[in-house]
Amino acid sequence: MKKVIFIIALVTMSSTAMAQSNQEGIDMVQSLFGMEKKAVVAEFIQLEGTQADTFWALYDEYETKRKELGKRRLALLEVYADTYDSMDDETANAILKEMMGLQTGTDKLIGTYAKKIKKKVNIKSAAQFYQIEGYILSKIRTKILENIPVIGSMETM
Repeated sequence: MKKVIFIIALVTMSSTAMAQSNQEGIDMVQSLFGMEKKAVVAEFIQLEGTQADTFWALYDEYETKRKELGKRRLALLEVYADTYDSMDDETANAILKEMMGLQTGTDKLIGTYAKKIKKKVNIKSAAQFYQIEGYILSKIRTKILENIPVIGSMETM
C-alpha cells in the first residue's frame, strides 16, 4: 500500500510539471509512473508461468493504450489552464465533451482488459486488475480535481 501512496504522490507532484513541459518530459514521467505502477500491480497480482507471461503481455498492451489517454488528458488540462480566464461557452462545451469522453474511454479500457485477463488468465487476476486500476484512477482523478478550479469559480472571487 505504501507504493500506491507513492504513485499518487508522484502523479500529484508531476501533474503541474508535466503540464508545462515538453513531450519528452511527459514521456519520461509517464515511463517512471508506469514502472512504479507496474511494481504495485505485481504486489497485488501474483502469478507464475504462462499465466504470468500472458497477464503481463496484456498489462503492457493496456498500459500503452492508457498512456495515450493520459497524454490526451494532459493536453486537455493545458487547454483548460490556457483558456480558464477567457473561457466562453463554446470552449467550456468542448472541454466538457473531451472530459466525458476521456473518462468513458478510460473506464471502458479498464473493463475491456479485465475481460481479456478473465478470459486468458483467470477471474481472480481480472478482478484484482480491475480493483487496483480503479483505485489508482480514482485517486488520480480526485487529486486532479482538487488542484484545478471549477469553471467560473475564480470569477466570483
